[in-house]
Amino acid sequence: MKVIALNGSPHSDMVTAAGIAVMREELEKEGISVEVIHAGKGNIHGCMDCRKCRTLGRCAIDNDPVNECLEKIKAASGIILGSPVYYGGVAGTFKCFLDRFFFCGPDLKYKAGATVVALRRTGGIAAFHQLNNYLNLSQALITPGAYWEVIHGNSPQELAGDEEGLSLMRIQGRNMAWLIKTLAAGKKEIPLPVPPER
Repeated sequence: MKVIALNGSPHSDMVTAAGIAVMREELEKEGISVEVIHAGKGNIHGCMDCRKCRTLGRCAIDNDPVNECLEKIKAASGIILGSPVYYGGVAGTFKCFLDRFFFCGPDLKYKAGATVVALRRTGGIAAFHQLNNYLNLSQALITPGAYWEVIHGNSPQELAGDEEGLSLMRIQGRNMAWLIKTLAAGKKEIPLPVPPER
């Protein structure tokens, strides 16, 4: 069992990464490996709606990590989307990544999904909903939490003082491990729903 965690921050070692690391620790305690991909850095082009992905099975733009992640998610049991808050929403580069990744139609149906939102003060709920929309529209099963999975701090040192946020990350990590194991057991016994004809 494996989870792909997408760090949508332009920084690989700041608050978003620290929140993902807390979840990772809980998942690994339960025997689930986690691969973190730094998806929020560099020059990532937005979706051009060329629809070539419909015939190629991957994005036509091939100079960033989108296609690599599309391949890796096929074998994964779950996905974590982590982003800092920029102007009340998801970080722009990560939004470009997510638009292309999800438009290409990754196979997330009936896989566990979770979100981590990192912010200094406010704006987290809008970004939280934005990330969960990607999961919901791909038919991923969103991991339940004890509250909104929003962590506070402008640095990992500040995050260390957000006891409630860190607790939420631990709870979500444990819940995600349980959900992944439950889904694996259930898929052995219960057939998946038949999609409607179009």
